[in-house]
Amino acid sequence: MVNVSASSPADDKTVRLKHLIQRLPNLPGVYKMLGKNGDILYVGKAKSLKSRVNSYFAKTIDHPKTRALVARIHNIETIITRSETEALLLEQNLIKEHRPPYNVLLRDDKSYLYVFISADDPYPRLAYGRGKGNHQKGRFFGPFPSAHAAKETLVLMQKMFQMRQCTNTFFKQRKRPCLEYQIKRCRAPCVGLVSPEEYSEDVNNTIRFLKGDSSDIHSALIEKMESAAEALDFEKAVFYRDQLSMLREVQARQAVYTVEGEADVISIASQAGMTCVNVLTVRGGRVLGGKNYFPDVDSSEPLADNLSAFITSFYFQVTDDLPAEIILSHELPDQNAVSEALATHFGSKVVIKNKVREHRSEWLDLAKLNTNNALKTKLGDYLELHARFGALKDVLADVTDRTIDRIECFDISHTMGEATIGSCVVFDQGGSRRRDYRQYAIHDIQGGDDYAAMKQVLTRRYKKQPLPDLLLIDGGKGQLGIAKDVLTELGILGDTLLISVAKGEGRKAGLEVLHFIDHEPLDLPMDSKALHLLMHIRDEAHRFAITAHRKKRDKRRSSSVLEVIPGLGEKRRRDLLNHFGGMQQLLGASQQELAGVQGIGPVLAKTVYKVLHE
Repeated sequence: MVNVSASSPADDKTVRLKHLIQRLPNLPGVYKMLGKNGDILYVGKAKSLKSRVNSYFAKTIDHPKTRALVARIHNIETIITRSETEALLLEQNLIKEHRPPYNVLLRDDKSYLYVFISADDPYPRLAYGRGKGNHQKGRFFGPFPSAHAAKETLVLMQKMFQMRQCTNTFFKQRKRPCLEYQIKRCRAPCVGLVSPEEYSEDVNNTIRFLKGDSSDIHSALIEKMESAAEALDFEKAVFYRDQLSMLREVQARQAVYTVEGEADVISIASQAGMTCVNVLTVRGGRVLGGKNYFPDVDSSEPLADNLSAFITSFYFQVTDDLPAEIILSHELPDQNAVSEALATHFGSKVVIKNKVREHRSEWLDLAKLNTNNALKTKLGDYLELHARFGALKDVLADVTDRTIDRIECFDISHTMGEATIGSCVVFDQGGSRRRDYRQYAIHDIQGGDDYAAMKQVLTRRYKKQPLPDLLLIDGGKGQLGIAKDVLTELGILGDTLLISVAKGEGRKAGLEVLHFIDHEPLDLPMDSKALHLLMHIRDEAHRFAITAHRKKRDKRRSSSVLEVIPGLGEKRRRDLLNHFGGMQQLLGASQQELAGVQGIGPVLAKTVYKVLHE
């Protein structure tokens, strides 16, 4: 009698969630815990989505509420943001929209802090509070994500502009100046020590500051910080540095919360034969979430054509909600016809655009970010990998009868022969095995000699490590010959299937050719899942090699990565570090925040952001 044990649904769920968590990015964003029927159980924010979500499944979790939540989780969806602050605002938007049972629900606008200037004439009051409805009439600024930073900045404004913050009752009862006047935080309008005209100037400066026009204030703080440092008064210098950091946090413009706007923001991307579309929903100026779709389209077709086909299917078959605007990552070839068809079907006008600015551009950036991440995650999905490994087995049936499970791929990266690095990435039918990845610094070869570099890497690798089922080399017949020579010298040539993948005509993706030692080359069709698997592994080896190479190159060239950015001189580097308060804060800044620094601008900000995050 043979006992056969079948896996339970709970085991399948655990395995599925484990694979999902492994492919989450180490990026800020929001995660949604979903129940069996797709209902939202919990919404949370994270500085690192992978670390935060993984913490829910730790064995040390003993809180009964958390255990009950985890027991009900059947799926997890994520939305990436550009900063932790944006994640906080988006989290609150989603909680108010869906009211998940495991969240602490907040009422109305109480989760947001507003700063306001009252309408009292001639001496308005500066104050803050949560929710517009509970305050007197006046001008409101916000919402602000950090209460602590907003309160501290109010103190700073009080010192600079000396507007009153006392209540109207206290203000009317004063017969002499209070302590705020003595410590130079108020000009005592309560007893007439400042004229309405002078006070009005203070009010206007405060409004300018709250609207983001604070370059003069930044300059003054930077000057004070540098003067304090030169005078060796480091305590004051640190104080001014922290003030600069708080100003940046409070004034940061958030793409997930604006004052107006209703749109569907749709982005499309394609890689290795797979296409992903992200639909980001914006209503009332708030990003309410997004959803990823993987339409069954021909990936060799232009992205704009595939996007047009998706939009017509989505609005005519999937959703019955047409917003005022549809913002796209690509211009449609039949954009006017699609717009007219939607207007006729829904009975309302819709504007379709792909060239946008300001907060609409930020929405589009978020959609693109989530599209690319979803595509990357899907490519690593173990079910898709199983299908691709099966296709690879079928393709190689005439070449070998070897079972293909473990694949190791090598690539060489350098800049004009400088800082040469060899990479080895490892895949099996469970996906990438990052723990087995290796990087090799290449020594004692002539700069730019890729053949010598590959020979050194393979020799060092397989002198100590067993061969995989398939050894994949990024290169043509020359690199294949080098690999054959190395394995022959080591006496292990017949222990693996050796393949090199060469770029096709025009080095265009999808036209790769596979070269073998004792078999004719294979030119697989562009839609071949086997080709997509090898391309994906090859691209990962290239990414891993070039990342290590750039780190080594930059370290060799300079102790600061900022010094290798073209157009970023000593003064601009100092301005960047002063503005954000240090390198760590600079690394956490978004591209738009970089562009807001005086003297940087959007073009240079894009370059800086790209260099810092590659």
